Amino acid sequence: NMETTMGGKQKMPKIAKVNNKAPAPIQITAEQLLREAKERQLENVPPPPKRKITDPQELEEYKLRKRKFYEDALRKNRASIQNWIRYAAFEDNMKEIQRARSVYERGIDVAHRNIPLWLKYAEMEMRNRQINHARNIWDRAVTILPRANQLWYKYVYMEEMLGNVAGCRQVFERWMEWEPDEQAWQSYINFELRYKEIERARQIYERFVYIHPDVKNWIKYGKFEEKFGYVVKSRSVFERGVEFYGDDHLEATLFVGFAKFEERQKEYERARVIYKYAIDRIDKVLAEDLFKAYTIFEKKFGNRSGIENVIVNKRKFQYEEEVKSNPHNYDAWFDYLRLAEEDGSEESTREVYERAIANIPPVCEKRRWKRYIYLWINYALYEELEAKDMDRARQVYSSCLDVIPHKKFTFAKVWIMFAHFEIRQNNLLAARKILGVSIGKCPKDKLFRNYIELELQLREFDRCRMLYEKFLEFGPDNCSTWWRFAELESLLGDTDRARAIYEIAVAQPRLDMPEVLWKSYIDFELDQDERIRARKLFERLLERTQHIKVWMSFAAFEATQETPDGNERARAIYKQANSKLQTSGSKEERLVLLEAWKVFEEKRGNVDQQSCVGRLWPKRVKKRKKVTTTTGVDAGWEEYYDYIFPEEEQEQPNLKLLAMAKQWKTSKNDESSSDESSEEGDSPES
Repeated sequence: NMETTMGGKQKMPKIAKVNNKAPAPIQITAEQLLREAKERQLENVPPPPKRKITDPQELEEYKLRKRKFYEDALRKNRASIQNWIRYAAFEDNMKEIQRARSVYERGIDVAHRNIPLWLKYAEMEMRNRQINHARNIWDRAVTILPRANQLWYKYVYMEEMLGNVAGCRQVFERWMEWEPDEQAWQSYINFELRYKEIERARQIYERFVYIHPDVKNWIKYGKFEEKFGYVVKSRSVFERGVEFYGDDHLEATLFVGFAKFEERQKEYERARVIYKYAIDRIDKVLAEDLFKAYTIFEKKFGNRSGIENVIVNKRKFQYEEEVKSNPHNYDAWFDYLRLAEEDGSEESTREVYERAIANIPPVCEKRRWKRYIYLWINYALYEELEAKDMDRARQVYSSCLDVIPHKKFTFAKVWIMFAHFEIRQNNLLAARKILGVSIGKCPKDKLFRNYIELELQLREFDRCRMLYEKFLEFGPDNCSTWWRFAELESLLGDTDRARAIYEIAVAQPRLDMPEVLWKSYIDFELDQDERIRARKLFERLLERTQHIKVWMSFAAFEATQETPDGNERARAIYKQANSKLQTSGSKEERLVLLEAWKVFEEKRGNVDQQSCVGRLWPKRVKKRKKVTTTTGVDAGWEEYYDYIFPEEEQEQPNLKLLAMAKQWKTSKNDESSSDESSEEGDSPES
């Protein structure tokens, strides 16, 4: 409102200044406002009042006005099918059939592929009982739109409702020429069945299963024949279905349906044969439902062996899945092979073995090959022990040796088992040849030892000598080979030869276990009652090493001769060892030696000799040392025990002074504790 000043003039209102003229972040359109108003029903528009027309002239005016309205709408948008349908419906309501037909025809000229337009046109004719006109419209519609199933359904429904069975069948035949979907064929079959035309329905099924060759359609056909009691024809349908798919495209569902049909006819053996036929030929991945159905069948109608057979087949299916997902899972192959050996034929078992050994490890590492090689070994043992086919077992061993990359690694077990197999076949030359080739290609300790053991059992000692020589050429640092060779010569009574072998062995610059070899050499001389030679060997060994065990063994050797000379020699060895270990600085070893010496003197020596050993006994002292980690960080202090020998006390006179100070401190602590206890006893009670 405008304000009025004192002079009577009107004053314009003050307009607020807008500072922010930027557009709002959320824009609201007029369409949105109208839509929200409609949703919330903010404006309730009352419907127009109903008009009652009582005058024919007024009716004509109303028709003219509506026709003008519809014509204007069509002129604006001829492609709007709803406008055509409303216009025709208006003429139909006004009982102007010719005009309605004209409107529909004009609409069809505009959009002849619009299915609702044809449906409304035909329904109008049917409502007005214009059957021939409706039939003409349906003919035109299905001719123009033969893939519009809705038009065909309406057409055949009209003919059947009129009782024109022959005409309805003719329409169906026209429709089937276009090979429609499965539901259309099923509608045709149901139409014939409603009029008890079994033979016609059978003929339709014959065409249906070849145009739509799905398994479910063959099963429907078989059930159709079974429903009307044609058991032989139903069985023939299933058999034709199996032949139709052939061996390359077998379907488990078809076999399940076939077997259930036989089960309903109480032909249990036929059903069992069908299940087994399908299981043997269908891929195991696609046969899971087949296995389930077979298991249920056997539980219902089978005996114990049949049920076990089903379980075995199910386990086979599981193993097939495992080996297909991972062909290098050798544990799964072992389980599968064990099952095949228990319940399968020789041919099927061999097939599984061949499939298993075909999966060679992709990496040339021995640890990757260990499980794989046992597949070959089990295969060879199966051929020998179960199949009794020796030629095939020999072939398996040979093929296995051809597969192994001997330049990188080998498996001595395979060579040895192959040789033992030939020995069991009384073919000694072949066994020797196999072992000879093995030590030529890949000279391993295990192969040499087994070859030598074989020749020892055959009492071929010259061959054993040759093999030992070859073995030592390959591995001159192997002490066990040296002493076994010498032991062989000793058993044969050739001591000079054995002694020469030991001498060559101890002269080797590098040995893996020299202590074993020297001990064997000394034991050999002792077995020959050559104590002088044994003593010289101990002395030679002490020239090479000053190990505590050598000294103690030498002393024990001298002590075995319970004579004064033997005791003196043993005592001298103990003294010499003590002096040597004193210079080496190994206190623990020296303590062990003194303990052994003490035991010896308690058994063989007198009091003076025992006191002599006692004077050498060390003192046990607790000490502390600083501990650091591998990274150099201080980790605190650690206590340990050290041994102080008499000569060390003389070299360090301060140790005696420290010991006396410690003794004085201990005595003082004892006196103070005794004084405190006496004072507590004299104090009065509180």
